Amino acid sequence: MRGLKVLISGGGIAGPALAHWLARHGSHPTVVERAPGLRPGGQAVDFRGAPQLRVLDRMGVLDAVRRSQTRMGDITIVGDTGRRLAKLPSEAFSGEIEILRGTLSRILHEAAADAEYVFDDSVTSLTETPGCVHVTFERSAPRTFDLVVGADGVRSRVREPAFAAPSPIRHLGMYGAVFSVPDTYGLDHEGLMFNAPGRCATITNASGQTRAALDFASPPLAYDHDDRSQHQEIIAAAFDGLGWEIPGLLDAMRTAEDFFFSPAAQVVLPRYSAGRVVLLGDAGYAPGPGGMGTGLALIAAYVLAGELAMAGDHRTAFTRYEDRIRPYVAICHSQARGADKFLVPRTRSQIWRRNQTMRLLPYLPGKSLIKRMNDRAAAAITLSDYTAHPHGPRAVRTES
Repeated sequence: MRGLKVLISGGGIAGPALAHWLARHGSHPTVVERAPGLRPGGQAVDFRGAPQLRVLDRMGVLDAVRRSQTRMGDITIVGDTGRRLAKLPSEAFSGEIEILRGTLSRILHEAAADAEYVFDDSVTSLTETPGCVHVTFERSAPRTFDLVVGADGVRSRVREPAFAAPSPIRHLGMYGAVFSVPDTYGLDHEGLMFNAPGRCATITNASGQTRAALDFASPPLAYDHDDRSQHQEIIAAAFDGLGWEIPGLLDAMRTAEDFFFSPAAQVVLPRYSAGRVVLLGDAGYAPGPGGMGTGLALIAAYVLAGELAMAGDHRTAFTRYEDRIRPYVAICHSQARGADKFLVPRTRSQIWRRNQTMRLLPYLPGKSLIKRMNDRAAAAITLSDYTAHPHGPRAVRTES
């Protein structure tokens, strides 16, 4: 299927990756993004395993990603006074390549330069007909597309009108914020982590930036998802009264331009497409922290564009896309379960046991076992090589 007009809602990671592949296969992608421009900063994301690195290589961005990797070292767990208690070894918990989310977004945006981008706008309604989808926007004039892709995150604006289903969001027991802080902690490609019951503060320095993450255990909360000041009050209340570097981090949070707040959540749906609308990345199957969500999103974008290039109709393409991606999604979801118990243990005794395990890890086979298990999960998908056929517009699939 060539010449398709495809609207992609979401200009973060999955959206530009899909736009790149659609344009290479001869379609015409338009990416609409709520933010006024590319979002800077964000947490570090990583890639591991041959399939994830292979997709980056086939996109032509692997070298750029390697040049921009954080080269992050160990994270030291500390107590109230700063005393060092244990370490999280980078080789056990980081991927083969780690990069800041904002940097990756810029690289992928540049790789999808042939796409049309519409910033500071969002989808408000979808009306499907037998041959197209009529789309209205918050600011732009209505337009018509052959297909619509929701790549707009856990709170997707495309998913709700297109998929008549109960809320697919599964809360994973914690919330967190990430933001830049002044470089006053004496860190050099390393990090510090402090825990109190149900709360965790992490400071890291990499790629010339010092960043903080404040995570806390909590059941689902009711709040305005677009009210930044309310998000900061939630974080301030959760960390109120704690020592270590917490007061300074809360002060820095108030003025950080790149403050980002979100729940730890998974998206679980019985299907990823409805008519001419399909979901990609976190909008359709967010795995949550530790679930390789970025690598999953890039692989899924590659597969979705490739199946659309091969198929004679979108229904066949969407079915093949889901058949190939869903087993990998299940593995990613499994990887993320229990992250809250490791990151924000609820009691002091649970924190102590976690720290003791980390202290013993260098002397046990556990470090290499954790890495092997993570790498095995990341590699648990066989990629097709979707290449242009020399005698026509279709693509051919070979396994790799």
